[in-house]
Amino acid sequence: MSTTKIREPFRDRMSLIVIKLMLAVVLVLVLMPLVYIVANSFSSPPAVNAGRVSFWPVEFSLEAYRAALSNSEVLTGYYNSLIYAIAGTAISVSLTVAIAYPLSRKTFFGRNVIMTVLIFTMLFSGGLIPTYMVVNNLGLLDTRWAMLLPGAIGVWQVIIARTFFANSIPDELYEAAMLDGASELRVLRSVVLPLSKPLLAVLALMYTVYQWNSYFDALVYLKDPDLFPLQIVLRNILILNTPRGGAGDLAQSMHQIQLANVLRYALIVISSLPVLIIYPFVARYFTKGVMVGAVKG
Repeated sequence: MSTTKIREPFRDRMSLIVIKLMLAVVLVLVLMPLVYIVANSFSSPPAVNAGRVSFWPVEFSLEAYRAALSNSEVLTGYYNSLIYAIAGTAISVSLTVAIAYPLSRKTFFGRNVIMTVLIFTMLFSGGLIPTYMVVNNLGLLDTRWAMLLPGAIGVWQVIIARTFFANSIPDELYEAAMLDGASELRVLRSVVLPLSKPLLAVLALMYTVYQWNSYFDALVYLKDPDLFPLQIVLRNILILNTPRGGAGDLAQSMHQIQLANVLRYALIVISSLPVLIIYPFVARYFTKGVMVGAVKG
């Protein structure tokens, strides 16, 4: 028995080739800066300072990584950023689900009014000074909670979660659970959340990246260096710490300047590594979550 294959039209084949070429160009444009940064971070300070590094390490060296990881401030900042990312993600995902789930239920009275208020806060905010006064009056200044609570809920993430719950969970499942005597919390825990793993993965990725890269809140609310996240530590190392010394220390100062140039690249790699490790595990859920959030019905 012979099978016949449907031949794709010439126009479709050409369109597919053009799309693949465009994606290849975008991939190259994205990878080139990353490869350049990694190559510079593994090169010797004189080679980087002389501009001899392109996309492959020159005079392979780990001096920049040794200098970065031997700094106690970097290790403390790494520890603090891990705490903020893990705890902040857990708090943010929990609060986002808690507010998005009732807003997705058609039986929830006033859900449209609440959603309008939330969208209003996304478009208009009180500003930095009122927010600082609220954080100060709550006694959160110079505490870890100042990094976790003020930005705990993102309205965009609430919209994505609400749309997912409304469009992806059949009403028949709610009705069946209610007939079996389940409460709303039991329905959320036993029915909705097990079916929402793609959504939870996308929310976790969004909040983790936000918490990991956040530095402005720490700059405003934190004074204790032991609470600084990694981003503030990197800022202090790259911007505030400049080599000092007289004429007798000229050689040492020149080496510090050269090392500082390589240190920039090494710190970028160090600070980006956790996100690069996490992303492949949730990438397959990311597109689905974003496409669900694209419909605001």
